[in-house]
Amino acid sequence: MKPKAPFCIRNAAADTFAMVVFCFVSGMLIEVLVSGMSFEQSLASRLLSIPVNIAIAWPYGVFRDWALRQGAKVSTSGPMKAFADLVAYVAFQSPVYAAILFTVGASTDQIITAVSSNAVVSCGMGVLYGYFLDLCRRWFRVPGYYQSA
Repeated sequence: MKPKAPFCIRNAAADTFAMVVFCFVSGMLIEVLVSGMSFEQSLASRLLSIPVNIAIAWPYGVFRDWALRQGAKVSTSGPMKAFADLVAYVAFQSPVYAAILFTVGASTDQIITAVSSNAVVSCGMGVLYGYFLDLCRRWFRVPGYYQSA
């Protein structure tokens, strides 16, 4: 069955909001505190990431939902959902993040450090982002996430 237009609009809006906010904050923390980028480099990276995150937010949400469905075929447990969130986040975000850092002039060493650190930190970040995305989908009353009180 084809989803109705309001579902797509709410879903895309929630996914976009979640991606922009989460990636701005987490990316800046990693770039400045872990990778040794200057605040100015990180701010440039984060500002460049906003239109990129807007463009990839909904496709990422679709990819994540697919990854969750694949994980649910193996197990419907919480740890499997967390693992699927982790895999989806790292697999989708790492190449995008590397391209953003390259574009803002980060050195090869900085890119490798930032992307590697992000992949390691994503063990927790992917799961946290999954919870944040689910919360945003409830806030935006995306069908299937919003529960009437």
